[in-house]
Amino acid sequence: MAELYILTPPRIDDGFADTLAKTLDAGPVSALQLRLKDHAIEDIRQLAPALIKAAQSRGVAVIMNDDPALAAELGCDGVHVGQADASQQDARAAVGPKGVVGVTCHDSRHLAMVAGERGADYVAFGSVYETATKTPKSSAPLELFTWWRELFEIPSVAIGGITPDNAAAVIEAGADYLAVSGGIWNWPDGPESACAAFSRLLD
Repeated sequence: MAELYILTPPRIDDGFADTLAKTLDAGPVSALQLRLKDHAIEDIRQLAPALIKAAQSRGVAVIMNDDPALAAELGCDGVHVGQADASQQDARAAVGPKGVVGVTCHDSRHLAMVAGERGADYVAFGSVYETATKTPKSSAPLELFTWWRELFEIPSVAIGGITPDNAAAVIEAGADYLAVSGGIWNWPDGPESACAAFSRLLD
């Protein structure tokens, strides 16, 4: 069964750690990605520790987006790299053999297989649906997750436009993790309600 992987909004305020804690308490969450794209690195150094504590104290793995060195510096559990970010080799060197390295593979079977051969702990495919969070570089069909699960043991992560309303098809297709940002933080009834709704789907 799929598990929930939450991404932070690109910009947060000082009170976000409390919101995050309440959201994580609303249902099982496996991982939190610190994707603070609209903050300078010094801001992230100030903001991240409270988020890391909130997540790790609840058994939620913390994955830093893009920056392996910062992931290691802040004590994250791993790092997620895109095709144009740090190399997978640098990511592994930074977080060590027990750290998590995730790799963006867009809609490419080839990129995913290469990432797997290089020791990725998960491969991420997307965008599954239209998303307002970022401009996607590709559109990943649901059958991609079915194909991957049938052939490989490395988990797949589905990302892009996933909400409680449309997640069922992604789960059925075979994605191991649902990576969600706007579907949590922009949910009309609030992030706690969204997390609880995902939990019912994933139960």
